[in-house]
Amino acid sequence: MSADTPPTLRQVLDVLERLYPPSSAQSWDRVGLVTGDPDQPVRRIHLAVDPTLAVVEEARALGADLLLTHHPLLLRGVHSVATTSAKGATVTGLVVGDVALYVAHTNADVAADGVCEALAEACGLGHTEPLTWSEDQPMGRVGDLPEVLPLRRFVEDLAVHLPATAGGLRVSGPPEAPVRRVAVLGGAGDDLFDAVRTCGADVYVTADLRHHPALEAREEARGGPPYLVDAGHWASEQVWLARADRALRAGLGEDATRVETHISTVRTDPWTFVVGADEGGTP
Repeated sequence: MSADTPPTLRQVLDVLERLYPPSSAQSWDRVGLVTGDPDQPVRRIHLAVDPTLAVVEEARALGADLLLTHHPLLLRGVHSVATTSAKGATVTGLVVGDVALYVAHTNADVAADGVCEALAEACGLGHTEPLTWSEDQPMGRVGDLPEVLPLRRFVEDLAVHLPATAGGLRVSGPPEAPVRRVAVLGGAGDDLFDAVRTCGADVYVTADLRHHPALEAREEARGGPPYLVDAGHWASEQVWLARADRALRAGLGEDATRVETHISTVRTDPWTFVVGADEGGTP
């Protein structure tokens, strides 16, 4: 191979599948190559959480050959990819723009250098252990802070390390409550409250906390731990992109010198502003 010859998509996929083995994805998930020719050259790789129309447009504008996203484009079956639907227009944009799309979803969640480890790092955790297991794969992480912090201070520190969103971070618990043991799960996590209680966490950082599961969890806690932090789905997973970028470049070895990588600047969090927020919880 010439020193100027970029790697093929097949070679890049070999690296991605070593980092995030498709076999480690949950059985319901849809990961892997969505569009693209394994023999096409890859000179530019774009990384994003969601394969939205705006992200695909951004990738095309940057001349990307590969778009690596966390969330699947086609998680559920579709019967048409006509441009009359958003998904159809997205597929068309990828194909017409000659942009390959590769998805690493729950296989990136469970990876040793994956989404949950990135969120744990943002929380200030060092050594972590799996929060629980699902289909023989580790789900979430739990670990201890170097020192006990008031809940408010912990969340303020976390906010510094997460991308800003319109909704910010929602917290349930007394601001002065001491926290040291922290459980995390990037993305939606209100189905793991039993595991959070079992591991003895003082606080649980996740996203998409629905009213009834969250309320019941706080009732079970009788006002004590585990306290809850809803960091937002997109923000809790966006922190993985920089880590994925580094891991991918390291895995490419000498080929990394012939590939450019970019992290999307599109905020795909669906919320744009908040009205009437009341931090004190007054009706």
